[in-house]
Amino acid sequence: MDESGTTATNLTFEQLANLREKTEVIAQFLKDRLKGHLETLRPAFAPRRMLGKYTGTREGVAGEDKAFAQLQTQYQDVCRNPFALPPELGQDILANIDNQIDVYPWEYSYEAKGAKETKTLTMHSPVRWVLTYSSGYTLAQVRQAVSGLQDRRSDYVRQFVVNALVMRSMFDRYPGIPQLLTDLRYEVRIEKCPGLGELPFVTVSACIPSFRPADELILTATQFSGVPAFIELINVDIIPALQDPLKLHIERMLRP
Repeated sequence: MDESGTTATNLTFEQLANLREKTEVIAQFLKDRLKGHLETLRPAFAPRRMLGKYTGTREGVAGEDKAFAQLQTQYQDVCRNPFALPPELGQDILANIDNQIDVYPWEYSYEAKGAKETKTLTMHSPVRWVLTYSSGYTLAQVRQAVSGLQDRRSDYVRQFVVNALVMRSMFDRYPGIPQLLTDLRYEVRIEKCPGLGELPFVTVSACIPSFRPADELILTATQFSGVPAFIELINVDIIPALQDPLKLHIERMLRP
């Protein structure tokens, strides 16, 4: 599944090494920045704001019964394939949700085609992340569990699925959350991750684009590393031309 933007074809291997170093530095800064923003906003992500008594708290909130009913329906829609979970959503699992937010890099499968070989690789984005509440499994571990590549703990899988659904519901219920992230120059989307069925995820992207180099260069790099995975590169050339969304919005308002 091709989830990336443009592909550059004229990088040398030396340029690739240099750009990879820059990508690692910028990507770490961007991830740390996002995690800092999310930590500041953590009270806004508390599930009890939406689900009230269903999270184990004694204080009810308006609309909690409707929110729980909607969550139950959403869970039943995604629990079977590929998760093989029972359709019942008990209240106990909601009490286990902590509003600690995990940030995982977006990844997808990509078929790199070279002159001598074609190889399916796992591609990672340095500027795009999946947001969900912390659980016993990471995003990568859930993928491995549902595909049979590691021992499966159904309770961990179930908690992960419910956490993702609650996160998506929080963004729907409180539009101020995605608006604030947008004002911080992130792009917020609801997307499905490859290999995880119809489960919706909240993804957040930085305002800096990334790209894949030519397939031959990717294959050469993965051959050297011995790992069938590659991280997209950040397009550092576009950084001086980045636009301020607030400035652009005000300029549009002032047009005659």
